Amino acid sequence: MDETFYRIKRLPPYVFTEVNAMKAAARAEGKDIIDFGMGNPDSPTPEHIVDKLVESVRNPRTHRYSNSKGIPGLRRALSAYYERRFGVTVDPETEVVATLGSKEGLANLAQAITSPGDVILSPNPSYPIHAFGFIIAGAAVRHLPAYAASPAARVEFMAALDRAVVHSIPKPMAVVLNFPSNPTAEVVDLDFYGEVVDFCRFHGIYILSDLAYAEIYFDDDNPPPSILQVPHAREIAVEFTSLSKTYSMPGWRMGFAAGNAQLIGALARVKSYLDYGAFTPIQVAATAALNGPQDCVDEIRQVYRERRDVLIEGLATAGWDVPSPQATMFAWAPVPPAFSGIGSLEFSKLLLEEANVAVSPGVGFGEHGEDHCRLALVENPQRIRQAVRNIKVFLANTDRHLETQERRAVAE
Repeated sequence: MDETFYRIKRLPPYVFTEVNAMKAAARAEGKDIIDFGMGNPDSPTPEHIVDKLVESVRNPRTHRYSNSKGIPGLRRALSAYYERRFGVTVDPETEVVATLGSKEGLANLAQAITSPGDVILSPNPSYPIHAFGFIIAGAAVRHLPAYAASPAARVEFMAALDRAVVHSIPKPMAVVLNFPSNPTAEVVDLDFYGEVVDFCRFHGIYILSDLAYAEIYFDDDNPPPSILQVPHAREIAVEFTSLSKTYSMPGWRMGFAAGNAQLIGALARVKSYLDYGAFTPIQVAATAALNGPQDCVDEIRQVYRERRDVLIEGLATAGWDVPSPQATMFAWAPVPPAFSGIGSLEFSKLLLEEANVAVSPGVGFGEHGEDHCRLALVENPQRIRQAVRNIKVFLANTDRHLETQERRAVAE
């Protein structure tokens, strides 16, 4: 019996699995691995949110099945967030759905709206679910540039969007956007969103915007915008947000979709068959997060700002020039020129073996990420400084490490 199932055949081997296995083996040997690999926030969830969870979970009424669309109070809280943060009004009844993190929301929307053979446009490199959520659903994916911040990059992005429409049969039915971007940390302005909305309205293409890093930004004068701020965007656009990074709640799995009522309705209908929503006390606590004091968001943002500065300045002194991200909890680091010939996966493996520093190989986010690796700001400043010292020694012995890698390649 052939046990390779159709949808599994469409998924390539998960690149990060190899690095994760090496990390586990190194730790089993007693090595102290400084881990910049997974974007897994390490700060505790703010106390008032945890207190609300504890209070709610003590009420037996909350132990029953919840609402797959999200409890009404939570949807109203998300609507209020959009009003105060973006000046956008979304109807909590018809334009908001609570999801089990933005990842689940994207995957289930893909199942809701995709027919086999549909064409989806997704950035490359990108967070894997942006493309593979639709590949699992049977779509064909065409790639767009992941960069659009500079005027030249914006022109190329719009040109690529136009080429995709001209050369795709059938015409693309949706485009995925992710700014601030995971993994590239690119940030765009409202004018860019306006161009994309005008283009997609003209061609009848839905827009799916992933705004999970809306509140992790470092330019206080220019917080990242929402695509829903663009006039008429809700005719074609839905946007995903998450509490994971904003309130340091990754394990709570609480996110949202907001925007176009038809897309929201499709997502809600599919979810009604698949789940009963997050545990009610989590939804109650998430409501407290959105409605409560927001000082904690500023504090979390400052934690990432400090770590970013320590990492970027330290790497520069070690001889590794990495652009300073304007947003997200990631640095998108070009593979040092001396290692460019071996690719991001082999470079990441060498860095782990020789410097005890784990990073995510850029190729794991798509083939156009091959010349980069991603560093997550999930270690404290002291650990970051230790990693920088290790990397400085590693780079000082580049020739020896390349010889080691070459011998391994020959042996394989």
